[in-house]
Amino acid sequence: MQVRILGCSGGIGGNLRTTSILVDDDILIDAGTGVADLSIEAMMAIDHIFVTHSHLDHIACIPLLVDTVIGMREKHITVHATCETWKILKDHIFNWKIWPDFSVIPDEVDPFLRHQEIRLGETIDLNGCKITPVPANHTVPAVGFQLDSGRASLVFTGDTTSCDPLWEALNRIGNLKYLIIETAFGNGEAALAQLSHHLYPSLLFEELKKLESSPEIFVTHLKPGEESEIMRQVSNGAMGINLQPLMPQQTFIL
Repeated sequence: MQVRILGCSGGIGGNLRTTSILVDDDILIDAGTGVADLSIEAMMAIDHIFVTHSHLDHIACIPLLVDTVIGMREKHITVHATCETWKILKDHIFNWKIWPDFSVIPDEVDPFLRHQEIRLGETIDLNGCKITPVPANHTVPAVGFQLDSGRASLVFTGDTTSCDPLWEALNRIGNLKYLIIETAFGNGEAALAQLSHHLYPSLLFEELKKLESSPEIFVTHLKPGEESEIMRQVSNGAMGINLQPLMPQQTFIL
């Protein structure tokens, strides 16, 4: 299983792209602006989109991707999301006011865009690629995802603040090799991080104390213009833990 980071920034500007991860050739984990760098041929290969939550930086390219490829392929695209997240997308994006409702195009019986409900702890197996929603704690209904090849697992937390059920789930994963965890703000913006349900370095360290294994850990979702300072604070407080910034186009093999 190949996992490639298309975007991992908390915003845009220059070469910054928001959150999206390509698994093999046909699966997206979130669909932020990083998807726009794919060729049309690569976009045509996408069959599944797993959504952590409904915020724009994680779903911005779903409408554009669907609109781009709809006339070039016959097979539908499946959005894997909680019922709460799908309802938000239907109410506020695919509502004929912001964008056409591709869940009824060409008709409701055989739509191009389809929803598959996901539930915490329930694994979806796509040709040996096992994807399991894990808990997250954000301002809207949210999950993270475990990607498991059988040999190794990667967990992407999505957007979250303190979340004991997340660590309980991670501690049950015997083959956890990689952890991608957000840290959106620096310590100087702790109040804003708490209000918006994001992590910041000092809170990240408190959360990591709950982890009982030792995967490689990568920090993502840094706010544009603040990356160096956030990572400086992360490095200064790491206390022997190797925490690395997640990089665009970084590839993991599971």
